[in-house]
Amino acid sequence: MQKTAGAVVAAAGRGLRFGRGEALFKQLEPLGGTPVLLRAVAPFLSSSLISQVAVAVPPGHMELFALHLRPLDPSGERLLVVEGGASRGESVERAFRVLRKDLSFILVHDAARPLVRESLIERVLTRAFATGAAVPALRLSDTLKEEDADTGAVLRTLPREGLWLAQTPQAFKREILAEALAGPALKSATDEASLAEALSHPVSLVEGDGRNIKITHGEDLLTAAALLALKGPGEGGPPPLRPADALSPGSVSIGQGWDFHRFAPGRPLYLGCVPFAGETGLLGHSDADVLTHALIDALLGAAALGDIGSHFPDADPSYLGASGRRLLALAWEKCRGGFAIGHVDLTLFGERPRIAPKRELIRRTLCGILDIPLSRLNLKGKTTEGMGFLGRGEGLGAQAVALLHLRE
Repeated sequence: MQKTAGAVVAAAGRGLRFGRGEALFKQLEPLGGTPVLLRAVAPFLSSSLISQVAVAVPPGHMELFALHLRPLDPSGERLLVVEGGASRGESVERAFRVLRKDLSFILVHDAARPLVRESLIERVLTRAFATGAAVPALRLSDTLKEEDADTGAVLRTLPREGLWLAQTPQAFKREILAEALAGPALKSATDEASLAEALSHPVSLVEGDGRNIKITHGEDLLTAAALLALKGPGEGGPPPLRPADALSPGSVSIGQGWDFHRFAPGRPLYLGCVPFAGETGLLGHSDADVLTHALIDALLGAAALGDIGSHFPDADPSYLGASGRRLLALAWEKCRGGFAIGHVDLTLFGERPRIAPKRELIRRTLCGILDIPLSRLNLKGKTTEGMGFLGRGEGLGAQAVALLHLRE
């Protein structure tokens, strides 16, 4: 009998142990030029055994993650994006709920495992078809020590025989997973197999994949990149992650950005990450660097990553007073894995201050943050000849255009 399967990818965590702070998501970190999340999802969409995939993403960031995932399934027929919950279990349950009801087996996978291969997906599913539930795992090879919590010393050495390190994807008959996700331990569970085990459902062990590592800390990304570069016997490398209608390597992408802020007496003025002593500052949640904000929007637009507000919302207290330098560095970090800057053109609109005296300092500062030569960034200032709110000296405006090249 033909079995139909679906997959849940848990991608709603903040990944604070990764070491990049709350402003960045490890799921969107570039790995070989492609975000970790896309590499974790693509093999499920490529598998002939998987009919539908639901991805649980961080609450409040649906638009950002949907933009990243869209190239994998432009039609939106097989790939669903849902808002995750406060815990891993809640996120998995929400994604499970939107999958088609006719899918008789469901896999659950961590987005932090971007090197999952179709062969492992099929191996785990095949065992689940026969037994009802299956988990990939690796035999423990290192010596296991138990720590004394009070002293930090070794309390005892534990036998490693019969011990395994669990991985994902974990596969379950639909009814088993539904019962497991309805249990009282959902919020504290670290994987779905433990929930099924607690309900006395037998879970079969399947030989895992040593390459299927989990990205937890920053250095894990370096390990994953090294593994990605290796090809085993008969392998053709990672699956293609771009559909035929997506950009191909070397293609160009253009984004534009606009920003306006009114003057706010008593605040310092920053333009292009450079202070203008003695000038009236601008009103904003951050430092209101209108020139840098327009540049950020242009870069995000060219990379199809939304806008500055979706990444650095003014409702988030962590960005209160944030410098343009910090926001630009964070924004470019989100883009640079897949793109290189071809050229940037910036224009400041307003009657004052004059931009010419600090033009070269601004150019050098911005090029330093973006790690590009001066020849790739132009800056000019324009007045409105006294017309409109800019002409009346009520504030400043800026426009930016960015040309990005898709990395080879």
